[in-house]
Amino acid sequence: MNRREFLAAVGVAAVGSQIGCASAGSSTSTGTRRLKKVGIQLYTLRDDARRDLEGTLVNIARTGYKEVELLSSMNNFGMPPDRLRAILDRNGLVAPSTHVETGIFNDLERQIDAAKILGHQYLIVASLPDADHLGLDDYRRWADRFNEAGARALRSNVRVGFHDEAWDFRVINGTTPYDVFVERTDPSVVALQLDTGNAAVGGKDPLEYMKRYGNRYSLFHIKDAPSLGADHDVELGKGIVDFRRLLGMIDRIDEKHLYVEQESYPGAPLDSVKRDYAYISQLEF
Repeated sequence: MNRREFLAAVGVAAVGSQIGCASAGSSTSTGTRRLKKVGIQLYTLRDDARRDLEGTLVNIARTGYKEVELLSSMNNFGMPPDRLRAILDRNGLVAPSTHVETGIFNDLERQIDAAKILGHQYLIVASLPDADHLGLDDYRRWADRFNEAGARALRSNVRVGFHDEAWDFRVINGTTPYDVFVERTDPSVVALQLDTGNAAVGGKDPLEYMKRYGNRYSLFHIKDAPSLGADHDVELGKGIVDFRRLLGMIDRIDEKHLYVEQESYPGAPLDSVKRDYAYISQLEF
């Protein structure tokens, strides 16, 4: 089930009043800091990367991005790790993390070997298989698997992590699978990546999750959403996520990894990527 089908199934748009995100223009600045580095999730330019991965990375670097989160889940579009690392180095880019599938738990050593070549500190599981059909006990079992895999990976100085999707926030028996998963995982071996747009689309204010689990988040997907229950995202600053407040809530922000991510566009994806960078790199918080 994709995000559009999930939202239609649960009727999340009907509870739009529950979200507490302010519009980007309504908050007051908390300071004069700006991000020292901005990253991008390669999925944002997935179609460009399928056609020309090297050219896409060149454009990413020219726009001003310093970090890129790769897509091992898509086999990095068939490019071998050593060649990909050379392209990253040539363009002044680093790849602290990559998105993977849960299948890595059965092939963890190979993934760790590739991570060492590419400079990854984190292997982030993008989503759980058939997560929209899983119950709370299923999430508990998955959390136990993350704890085990995370402990193994950490012996090689690589951390396993988890990225949220909208369906992780559906309410089951008064709680959400996401909360059950986070509280079951061991923070010493499992990292968390907060996707701000996915939380909002799933009916939850990402700022509330920052208050709840802020010290658990080592990585972020900086994504905006036009409204609760929307079936698409929007360029940064044009939706409901208050990024000024959110950035101000991230402790030791210069040590964290923040990746712009956008999945749908009003025009050419690269044009949106440039506007996203201009917005978030200049935002004072």
